[in-house]
Amino acid sequence: MPNRDPITDARQLRQHITEAEVLLWSLLRDKQVCGLKFRRQHPVRPFILDFACVSRKLCVELDGDYHDLQPDKDLDRETWLRGRGWDTIRFSNDEVLANPELVAIAIARHLGLEYAFTKRSGGLSSVADRQRIRKDRQQRKLEE
Repeated sequence: MPNRDPITDARQLRQHITEAEVLLWSLLRDKQVCGLKFRRQHPVRPFILDFACVSRKLCVELDGDYHDLQPDKDLDRETWLRGRGWDTIRFSNDEVLANPELVAIAIARHLGLEYAFTKRSGGLSSVADRQRIRKDRQQRKLEE
């Protein structure tokens, strides 16, 4: 594996965010869930974590279908992270797309916290808003 700059890689990944990542990030950003600060595409060399709560050393990974083809690689990664004090929790993209708030609740419970959500000021943060926007876009495409 060539030596790559994880910061550059993380920046590139942030530019190519999946729909599931958008939905979960809309909940996790700005300390909305239990007052926890999460980072997106956080480098922990040699890896880049989908979402990280550094204060709790929690790695939240969203898995697409390709993860079914590499369970040993994912297990090795989790073992490496665990050896450095990181806990990992995984969700499928489908779980996030079906109910992102349920995923956020599961993250809080995993940390032994009672789920609390504080909507950020300004911008869109509710899943309902995001879903409405997506439906509006789809409707406009159909009308074109």
